[in-house]
Amino acid sequence: MSPSSARPAGPPARILLPYPTERIGLPGVAAELWDGRGEGPPRRVLDEVEFFVVPYTFASAAVPLLARMPRLRIVQSLSAGVEGLLPAVPPGAALCNARGVHDASTAELALTLILSSLRGLPGFVRAQDAGAWQGGSFASLADRTVLVVGHGSIGAAVEERLVPFECEVLRVARSARTAARGPVHALADLPALLPRADVVVLTVPLTDGTRGLVDAAFLAAMKDGALLVNVARGAVVDTTALLAELRGGRLSAALDVTDPEPLPAGHPLWQAPGTLITPHVGGNSSAFLPRALRLIRAQLERFLAGEPPRNVVSPPAG
Repeated sequence: MSPSSARPAGPPARILLPYPTERIGLPGVAAELWDGRGEGPPRRVLDEVEFFVVPYTFASAAVPLLARMPRLRIVQSLSAGVEGLLPAVPPGAALCNARGVHDASTAELALTLILSSLRGLPGFVRAQDAGAWQGGSFASLADRTVLVVGHGSIGAAVEERLVPFECEVLRVARSARTAARGPVHALADLPALLPRADVVVLTVPLTDGTRGLVDAAFLAAMKDGALLVNVARGAVVDTTALLAELRGGRLSAALDVTDPEPLPAGHPLWQAPGTLITPHVGGNSSAFLPRALRLIRAQLERFLAGEPPRNVVSPPAG
């Protein structure tokens, strides 16, 4: 964490936020507002901004503004992944991610995708649309082995929600360590772990080290009939390699993120057998806003007190 990210003594900071400070819980703090729409704040505002909270889902609109903020000290993202912002943050400014904000929402969706895929819900919905009573026997999550690839805060939240389902959980992160519920294996251990897993859940950030991590060799190491669940970033998975496995019927997939994204009409993933797709909605639920407001308040309080921020990402944590 760079000492330069703490605010020195001097004139009041210029703060740029997507929400009024009254809503954040700091009614006495003056701030400019920008919700991500339009061309952005006027130059007189950008020239003075020291603390900038990037509006959620508007990172691409915020990127060109960063070079126009000469006094910028902190960029607070409201996303867990910051790969789109990281290259644009100017020297001397700290980039902070939204660690903790999306854990509950994303973990809930991961469990939804797992259970929906295993228990055949997509087929039931299609049968309902057709007015057909279509039964059968489907896989249970109980007694299965689930491999969580990316045991950060979201991966740990996924594990906590898996525990009541009577399944075994294997954990992988960038480096080995011990977590509250057991050992966390290193990425290098994946070849030995993948053949054991009935379900593989991806929760890693997108970095140079994880881009294309799920390639043909990764998929080939998964056991026959296994389910791949991606709530991370689409580019973590080699789409061509995944399509080959899905078309062959050896694997199935539940994807909240894709590469490319948004997934265009006519893309073969839409029609791939055994595939459930949701449109990158893992973090965007009613749980987002209260957690986002708490994070912004905590970071602003630290900044205004001259303390360095938390959740500094350089490079993104694994």
